[in-house]
Amino acid sequence: MPTAIEVESTLTERYQTTVPETVRRALRLGKRDKIHYSIRPGGEVVLSKAADVEAADPALGAFLGFLAHDMTHHPERLQAVDVDLVQRIQALTAGVELDMGAALSADDE
Repeated sequence: MPTAIEVESTLTERYQTTVPETVRRALRLGKRDKIHYSIRPGGEVVLSKAADVEAADPALGAFLGFLAHDMTHHPERLQAVDVDLVQRIQALTAGVELDMGAALSADDE
């Protein structure tokens, strides 16, 4: 019988925790990956890497398939993005900085 590896982590005041390195390696987790929790009747929680959203969402998969088919069979329908629209988007977002790795504020939770 294989030996189980047991690790612990601590919850912060905001109920956050760091996934221990041994767990990240075992699940092959990278930054921004999602974690799936399965809660069993006896209170046991099984942690696994969440499935890719595109593969897990049949509606999104079907829509992306539709787009791919349409672009392949009707390339004449593709249009370049209007330069004025690009400039407007750039003006609206100028100076906006975004850190996708930053923790959420208490108001955002």
